[in-house]
Amino acid sequence: MAVRDFMTRKVIYISPETTIAHAADLMRAQDIHRLPVIENDQLVGLVTEGTIAEASPSKATSLSIYEMNYLLNKTKVKDVMIKDVITVSQFASLEDAVYLMFKHKVGILPVMDSGGMSGVITDRDVFKAFLHISGYGEDGVRIRCQVKDEAGRLSKILAIISEQGYNIAHTVQIETSPGMVIIEIQIEGQVDKDLLHEKLEEAEVEVESILPTVAKRI
Repeated sequence: MAVRDFMTRKVIYISPETTIAHAADLMRAQDIHRLPVIENDQLVGLVTEGTIAEASPSKATSLSIYEMNYLLNKTKVKDVMIKDVITVSQFASLEDAVYLMFKHKVGILPVMDSGGMSGVITDRDVFKAFLHISGYGEDGVRIRCQVKDEAGRLSKILAIISEQGYNIAHTVQIETSPGMVIIEIQIEGQVDKDLLHEKLEEAEVEVESILPTVAKRI
């Protein structure tokens, strides 16, 4: 999985000369929380709801509403933006992007290659990627089973399912404890749950559940 497969390509951005009042209005209108700052086709910074809040007068200030509005309309993005921006390549793995977000405690990474920005990858993009990978929102059946963490165990389970003529859409494996793993398999369409349960148990696979899933718009 590469960043380019999940990144947002249509990016809303602002210039360093934009006022923080306008930047805040734009965020509200577009329902976004961060804006890349571009100058001469180059990324020069990032402004977020947090940086705007820090630059805005406190509620405890003695300034009048007119003075506060004047200040917000006078202060430029370049005065409050984050200049040391963490970026990622579109060719990097999605896991690399998630690691960078986690390590640096950020919710957005501009996607940069050869000096140009081709998009952004955000925490919402990562959430959507997780739902896609897990098969959430797709019509079918999900099998959850627990097995020993042994070489070839997953291939045997998939072979049993395939032998019944079912199409496997997604597979997720989770280590729960040393020597044991949970395997979740999304199957397209409907299945004979009782027969499939029997076949898996015969192969010493502990089946926790076989449940239908309903198509949902993500």
